[in-house]
Amino acid sequence: MTSVLFDHPGPKARVRHRITAAVSAALVLLALWWALAQFKEKGNLDAAKWTPFLTADLWVNYLLPGLQNTLIAAALSIVFAGAFGLVFGMGRLSHVPAIRWVSTVVVEFFRSVPVLVMMFFAFNLYAHNGVFRSDLNPLAGVVTGLTLYNGAVVAELLRSGVGSLPKGQTEAGLAIGLSRGQTLRSVLLPQAITAMLPALVSQLVVILKDTALGYLITYQELLNKFQQIGSYKSNPVPALIVIAAIFIVINYALTSLASYLERRTRQRGRATIPKGAIGPAPVDTQPIARALHDADEEVLHERYRAPGRTDDEHP
Repeated sequence: MTSVLFDHPGPKARVRHRITAAVSAALVLLALWWALAQFKEKGNLDAAKWTPFLTADLWVNYLLPGLQNTLIAAALSIVFAGAFGLVFGMGRLSHVPAIRWVSTVVVEFFRSVPVLVMMFFAFNLYAHNGVFRSDLNPLAGVVTGLTLYNGAVVAELLRSGVGSLPKGQTEAGLAIGLSRGQTLRSVLLPQAITAMLPALVSQLVVILKDTALGYLITYQELLNKFQQIGSYKSNPVPALIVIAAIFIVINYALTSLASYLERRTRQRGRATIPKGAIGPAPVDTQPIARALHDADEEVLHERYRAPGRTDDEHP
């Protein structure tokens, strides 16, 4: 059996695939063995370097505060980037040329500038002008950089999501008397958000990971604690591995939550028909059947009753 875009592999191709898979697995195991050997040679597998992570002191004073700061920066950046993307994404879809041009320039500019450059610029701007307290300047710099860059990406996702919808959706909204703005907000935007949810999930993960760049502007996030733990316990490599594992767990949880919300959103957009319930709800037809039967009996009785005979005389 074949399809237009894919041919099932034959016997020789399957053999080649098995050989390739076996060689790849062997190379991965060899690389893992080499990495473990290097760790052991450098003493990074010694129990003394991993034991501190089983104590409350390291978690209370280093890891948990760093994790808290990471989540705060990520949460603020997600909220502000979503608002930024919604405003300028709808601006790019506006039928007013001035609004559309300004929105396009803003989105393309912030998409082109590296997020680290925007963090440095915002941090120095806030520090030199006293916009925030000195202890809040690193957080403000991180949130500003992440908001501007990822907000521009969200705006472009929104524009492309609306643009991917069939033109009939817009025509249907206009046909029932909605204005173009009402059609965009009530008809197109909900469908576009549902369609672009996978890309939005990826962008949320990017925001969470990019908070680690705050390390370069002295923001006390999770990665910043790696150097402090390494200096305090002389175990930088184990500290880096533990912090990487924390990031993986958080990103996986975020991806799972977003996937769940995506499924719920898609289910709300579809009508659910119970099994066997096609068409309108079932109607009790017994009274109708009895009424029809009685009417038929009465017709037959009138048709075959003899002329001049009463019902009492009828056999």
